[in-house]
Amino acid sequence: MRRRDFIAVAAAGFATPNSMPRVRAITRGPNFHWFGYYDKLQFDPGNRYVLAMRSGFEHRSPRPDDVIQLGRIDIHDHDRWTDLGETTAWCWQQGCMLQWVPGSPSQVIWNDRERGQYISRILDVTSGQRCTLPGPVYALSPDGRHAVTTDFRRLADTRPGYGYNGILDPNRDALAPEDSGIWRMDLHSGERKLIFSIRDAVQVPCARYDWRGAKHWFNHLLYSPDGKRLIFLHRWNAAAGGPRRFNTRMFTISPEGRDPYIVDDFGGMSHFIWRDSNHILGWADRPPGGLAFYLYEDRTSRVEVVGAGIMTVDGHCTYLPGNRWILCDTYPDSQRLQHPYLFDTKTNTRHPLGHFFSPPEYTGEWRCDTHPRISRDGSLVAIDSPHNGGRQIYLLDIRTIIG
Repeated sequence: MRRRDFIAVAAAGFATPNSMPRVRAITRGPNFHWFGYYDKLQFDPGNRYVLAMRSGFEHRSPRPDDVIQLGRIDIHDHDRWTDLGETTAWCWQQGCMLQWVPGSPSQVIWNDRERGQYISRILDVTSGQRCTLPGPVYALSPDGRHAVTTDFRRLADTRPGYGYNGILDPNRDALAPEDSGIWRMDLHSGERKLIFSIRDAVQVPCARYDWRGAKHWFNHLLYSPDGKRLIFLHRWNAAAGGPRRFNTRMFTISPEGRDPYIVDDFGGMSHFIWRDSNHILGWADRPPGGLAFYLYEDRTSRVEVVGAGIMTVDGHCTYLPGNRWILCDTYPDSQRLQHPYLFDTKTNTRHPLGHFFSPPEYTGEWRCDTHPRISRDGSLVAIDSPHNGGRQIYLLDIRTIIG
């Protein structure tokens, strides 16, 4: 690995650099590989098989006819790749929502496009049995029985890089449609229902912002660990001259779409994760602390700063099993280095996992964030990185850090 890929860091609140784990590539060229978002199950329950996506190109938006391959990597057998399927419904940031189905040792699910509709496919990697469901998925319930999704057609229009190119949004001229929002789908029967619309969200008052003339959408859905609440971001394009490209409110609702609660409405909410079924960690901009990671208690006004002075920039955050350790990363700094790390909430220290160079052509919609993902047992971290000639997946063993 090139010298510029790693830079020693030693400062107050930071662990010594010799504690960083070794980095192992588990995919290689000439094709490009990645997994995408940090809040999906990439590792199987036995921590042996790692899901991945493969593309033959980079550095442009996906076209409707661009096909990517989906595969399973056996990290116990020389990182052997097994084909699982393919799809034309994908984006650079979150792929096709490829993930293991919770509660199943062998089922995976991903989104695809068929007959002018976005759908999802489930494959049992052991038996080979396949089925197709009538709608796409975004997040799965912890028991693996249901999925929720937002409108990928609208996301392609409002937030390029997160939606799919191939089907025009029928509500592209509507500011807050009542027939678009969050759908819930039964993964066994395929029964599908709109549970909370964009119009529903707009009808919940927002005293801090005047959104007359703004266009609204939803993004980033995630079930709570007990499956009793659902979190999502309600976003709208900001007025001309505003400090942000868009503003954000964080909602939680019941899985049936009832009991909406606004967790944060200051406009600057970004990446988040459930710590447990009652608490949410999120990067936000709110008074009086400004930009920081905050721990919110759902359906209360209680909130506190996490990692003050140490976790000082936005990143993709995940709790390791037991909730002592937070796995996070950064966007490229002034030297184009990305910094995945662990934060120990018990000792208030940050442990770097490496410093990875992101070439300048990785920007905007087709940037390659590291998006660190944890294995089921909390011992391995997988990241996406382009530091060695194109985006690939790397594995980091963190057992020496977390003990």
